[in-house]
Amino acid sequence: MTRPLRAAVVGTGFIGPVHVEALRRNGIDVVGIVGASGAGAAQRAADLNVPHGFGSIDELLAATDPDCVHVTTPNHLHAPMVKEILAAGKHVVCEKPLAMTAAEGEELLALAEASGLVHAVNFNLRFYAHCHQARAMVREGEIGRPYLVHGRYLQDWLLKETDWNWRLESNLGGDMRAVADIGSHWLDLASFITGQRITSVCADFGTLLPVRKKPLKPLATFAGKELDPEDYQEMPISTEDYASILLRFSDGAQGVLTVSQVSAGRKNHLGFEIDGSTASVAWNSETPEELWIGRRDKPSEVLLRDPALLAPDARAITSYPGGHAEGFPDTFKQLYKKVYAAIATGAPPAEPDYPTFADGVYALRLGESILESARSRAWVDVPAG
Repeated sequence: MTRPLRAAVVGTGFIGPVHVEALRRNGIDVVGIVGASGAGAAQRAADLNVPHGFGSIDELLAATDPDCVHVTTPNHLHAPMVKEILAAGKHVVCEKPLAMTAAEGEELLALAEASGLVHAVNFNLRFYAHCHQARAMVREGEIGRPYLVHGRYLQDWLLKETDWNWRLESNLGGDMRAVADIGSHWLDLASFITGQRITSVCADFGTLLPVRKKPLKPLATFAGKELDPEDYQEMPISTEDYASILLRFSDGAQGVLTVSQVSAGRKNHLGFEIDGSTASVAWNSETPEELWIGRRDKPSEVLLRDPALLAPDARAITSYPGGHAEGFPDTFKQLYKKVYAAIATGAPPAEPDYPTFADGVYALRLGESILESARSRAWVDVPAG
């Protein structure tokens, strides 16, 4: 009898435990978790019923033997940690962005491909069943030629001047924030669903709160609590709260994306619409069980998520019957199901059915072009490759 596949997770904030839960739902044995300190990691491990907590990847690898390590830390740590994990001969799943720059990402991609190990970037939002369904409809010509690709990703968790997170510090998160954090998911979806790369961009950024109040005491992401006035320090902000980006795609489609982390009442609203020559298709993450299909010459319709009615690729990533809702946590489960199927064979498939470091590099090139456009206030071509 072979042992279950084993995983470890680096990072104990909001998203690390999401990885832990999704891995367990796939029958993966989570053998350890790494935090900023050994004591903090040990407490987090106890909270999550993970056997071991460690203060570093070195300690983790010395004490356990995971098949794969998941990196869920602040952005500036991704590249050095991925290098260490690959050098140890372990498969790796990395949260986006893959690195702080496209050049760093290209180096990681080269290392991963040379290693023969499975490598994935956590663009989990592809794995809503209706996102796969929309992709199948575009691919099969059910909406005709895609003309327009437009949508938004809106949140309100940084609406107040007292809201704070490490992403607000550019040395930790990078020179972009809202676009890199949530806009990258939408941009990945747009390319995934249409099958087209974004080739040029024109971006407008807004830093609507140029000074924020950084808490001098710890606050958890999405905690929604405020401290006393004396417990804050005023800090200048250089990254964007808002962005709108005009898009041109490789096969002629055009579009626009609006991203905001200061939209009151929007907790986590990703929405897209693709308007084709014969029909349209639209979806948003707040009503994930419904896919709207627009018609001109006959009634429009709403397709409810029901495996019996979905295209084969969409049916393959839904686990429950129609009427039994699936949502955000299920996207992680479905992504890791595919990643660990590859790990079970020992190497990446010839045509991966999950986002790889190559997708991470493309996202970084696209992001750098968007930032250049916002700074120059001009159209910028996205480098090919």
